[in-house]
Amino acid sequence: MTDAHHEKHRSERAGWLRAAVLGANDGLVSVGALVLGVAASHASHGGVLVAGVSAWIAGALSMAAGEYVSVSSQADTEKADLAVERRELDRHPERERRELASIYVKRGLDAELADQVAGQLMEHDALGAHARDEIGISDTVSAKPLQAAWASSLSFTLGVTPPLIAIWVTPLHALVPVVFVVSLIFLAVLGALGAWTGGANIRTGTLRVLFWGTLAMLITAGVGSLFGASG
Repeated sequence: MTDAHHEKHRSERAGWLRAAVLGANDGLVSVGALVLGVAASHASHGGVLVAGVSAWIAGALSMAAGEYVSVSSQADTEKADLAVERRELDRHPERERRELASIYVKRGLDAELADQVAGQLMEHDALGAHARDEIGISDTVSAKPLQAAWASSLSFTLGVTPPLIAIWVTPLHALVPVVFVVSLIFLAVLGALGAWTGGANIRTGTLRVLFWGTLAMLITAGVGSLFGASG
């Protein structure tokens, strides 16, 4: 009887999860901190809102472009490595088989079995076997520039939403504490969600995000207050 059981591992979503968590966290912290700094400098309500919206647009575009360029560079490196491996397989197939077998020996197989495994895998998909076991490239972890760019931009926008809504509905005199509290609440949610999705400790993930987010907002608010007082 065939066992149809299939395990789902969280590493399968590591690429988009990293980009999504980074984007949302960056949107929430950077825009929240910027808004607090501008508000603390005694700017008008309209000025704070314009600063928040401008930071949202610039940040989303910057995240998308930066992630695309970064992941594209990784993809180019992977393609170059695969091209080298393809040439070596064409020129020295026997040497490449021995190299693959030696990898399996290091992982615990005896030499004879490792040689058989390497031979069968190379008959099935020589480049795929070497890409996966020699270079470390697979469909799960291979670079996907567009996916990473869209995930970063969209998640940045989602992260920006809470502080922007808080600015929109809050009067100027209460803007700083409300934006600060709203940002902290959603930072905690983001940290817990990211940890849960990735299978990490939820308490640790939440506290880590809260600590660094709070530090960034407090420093920015302090700088804004300082410049506002000296202006």
